[in-house]
Amino acid sequence: MSETQPPRIRIARLADEQDLARLDRDTWSTLHAVTPRPQPPYRPFFDERHLPEDFLVAELDGCVAGYIRIVPPTPLASNAHVQQIQGLAVTESARGRGVGRALIRAAVEEARRRGARRLTLRVLGHNTPARKLYESEGFVVEGVLPEEFCLDGTYVDDVVMGRRL
Repeated sequence: MSETQPPRIRIARLADEQDLARLDRDTWSTLHAVTPRPQPPYRPFFDERHLPEDFLVAELDGCVAGYIRIVPPTPLASNAHVQQIQGLAVTESARGRGVGRALIRAAVEEARRRGARRLTLRVLGHNTPARKLYESEGFVVEGVLPEEFCLDGTYVDDVVMGRRL
């Protein structure tokens, strides 16, 4: 596959577990993560709250290049019209090749397919690259939780973004 071809996006499979777990560990950063850096022994990537069907996987050159997780934000029937992005990661080598944008667009389509009227997400206030990408794909800031997290001794805002589908 040449660098000008878009990534192939598909639903995750159980067989992706090791690749996705490695991607998650390799891309960990306080730019986007509020949980501690993963340490061995590593927890499974898939579990009862993180099912393969919750993830869309991007492939470039036949290799996993990124993922996005889309789930209902709550189990409430009154909130069933909303889907939420709860995780986006792209390998370092695939950055700048349209993988993140393709995953966001695929998430929008998947949320529509699931019958959602809205797609929301939360992003750390200092994660300017992600915020700009989300804004360029139609997401708007709907709220800010000031100093919601303390990462490496610095208080960071949690920004709620969303868009209609």
